Order: sequence, then structure tokens, then C-alpha cells
Amino acid sequence: MEDTEADASQGHHPTPREYVNIAIMLAILTALEVSTYFVDFGRIAIPLLIILMTIKFIMVASFFMHLKFDSKLFGRMLYGGLILALGLYAVTLIILFFERAPSA
Repeated sequence: MEDTEADASQGHHPTPREYVNIAIMLAILTALEVSTYFVDFGRIAIPLLIILMTIKFIMVASFFMHLKFDSKLFGRMLYGGLILALGLYAVTLIILFFERAPSA
């Protein structure tokens, strides 16, 4: 009886096959990130890297850190940190953009 209650509270966890699929997706996203070094993406390179970083962060946090299956509080704290980091990146990019702007 106790085992079934413990199993029910654990929720669904990914199977080994799902972990392999997630690893393959992460490898593809990483290859795309690395390709930005070799292929000129122009002005879209940095926003693309930030988007890829966010997708990979969410995938790793959700599945490998089991946040998808834990208390919602842990997810909120971690995703709050992600939002703060993205805000910091955005502010840094804006400052760098205006620092390079020609002065009148």
C-alpha cells in the first residue's frame, strides 16, 4: 500500500528512450549554436543564440533536473532566474549597441 502511494506522488518520469531523444535534441541545438561561429548569421546571430540558450535551459531544467515533475515552486524560482538572466543579457546588448553608435 505504501509503495503505490509513493509511486503516485512521484509522478511520471521520463523513460530511458525519452532521455535519449532529449539528448539528441540537445545535441542538434548545440550543433546549431556552434555553427554560428562558422556560418555568418548576420544580425540574427545573437538573438538566435539567446533563443537556443533559453530552449536548452528549459529542456535541461525540466527533464534532467526533474523540475517538470517536482513542486511548482522550484520551477518558478528557476524560471525567475532565467527571466532575470535574459533581462541582463538584453540590457548588456542594448548598452553595447549604443556604445558603438556613431556620435553626432
